[in-house]
Amino acid sequence: MTPTRLLCLMLLCAPTSLLQAADAPTLRARHQALAAQLASNQFQRPLYLESTQTDNQLQGDIYAEVAQPFAQAGPALQGIEQWCELLILHLNVKGCHASAAGAQAVLTLHVGRKFDQPLAAAYPFEFRYQVQVATADYLRVALQAAEGPLGTSDYRIVLEVLALDEQRSFLHLSYAYRYGTAASLAMQGYLATTGRDKVGFSIIGQTASGEPVYQGDMRGVVERNTMRYYLAVDAYLGALALPAKARQEQRLNDWHSGVERYPRQLHELERADYLAMKQQEIERQQALQQGAAVE
Repeated sequence: MTPTRLLCLMLLCAPTSLLQAADAPTLRARHQALAAQLASNQFQRPLYLESTQTDNQLQGDIYAEVAQPFAQAGPALQGIEQWCELLILHLNVKGCHASAAGAQAVLTLHVGRKFDQPLAAAYPFEFRYQVQVATADYLRVALQAAEGPLGTSDYRIVLEVLALDEQRSFLHLSYAYRYGTAASLAMQGYLATTGRDKVGFSIIGQTASGEPVYQGDMRGVVERNTMRYYLAVDAYLGALALPAKARQEQRLNDWHSGVERYPRQLHELERADYLAMKQQEIERQQALQQGAAVE
C-alpha cells in the first residue's frame, strides 16, 4: 500500500483514548475559555484548532461558532442518513451507505484518492453510529470503527453541538486514530515524498522575514483532515435554510469555497473538477441507497 493511499484511508477517523467524556456544561465552559482565540485568529472566523500526538495516537480538535440555531442544527445532525449527505462532501469520501441491523446503526464509508474511483478501489470503513446525548440544548454523536488499514485501530469521529443563543451554536469536532509501526513508516514515506511540502494550520514559529512557520509532519496531516471534515459539517448546516432541491449544489460549492480560503494547506482540485467528481459520486451513492431500500 502506498503512503498516499494510507493517508486517504486514515482520513475521517478518531480513537477513543484521547477523547474524554463531555457534556453541555463542559462544552460551555470550553467556549468561555476560548473567547479570545475565537475572537482573533488566523482563520478570520470564530474557530480554534489544536492537535496532539502521543507515542501511537494522533488527534485533531476544532471548536467553532456556527451561524445556525441549535433547534435547526441539532435535529439535522442526529439522523444516520443525513451523515451520508454530509460526509460525501469531503474530497476523499467516495461513498457512504447507512444501514441498521436491529439496534445497531452502521455507516459504511469508502475512503479513497482525490480523483474519481470505483468503490472497489476505495477502503471500506465500518463505523458504528451512536447519538450518545440529545437534549434541548446539547448533542453528542459518535462514529466508531474498530479496525483500519496497516494495523491502525480504534477509529472515532465525535461531534458535539451546544446551543448559544437563538442564532448561533457552538460546535466541537474531535477525530483521532491509533497507529503502529507499519502505518508510521508509510506516513513518514508520504511526508518525505508526495507530502513533503504539506503543512497544517498551527503556527509554531516565524521565518527570518516574519512569515509564519506552520505545523508539519503527522500533526499537520491531522490538522488538514480535521479542517476538511469541519468544512463538510459547516457546509451541510449552512444550506439547511434553503429549499431541499437547492441544498446539494450549495453544499458542494460551499465546501470547495471553504477549502480555497486556505489554499496553502488544502487546495487540491479546481472547482469544476471537484463538482463533476462529486456529482457522479452522489448519484452512485443515491442509487446504492435506493437499491438497498428496495431489497
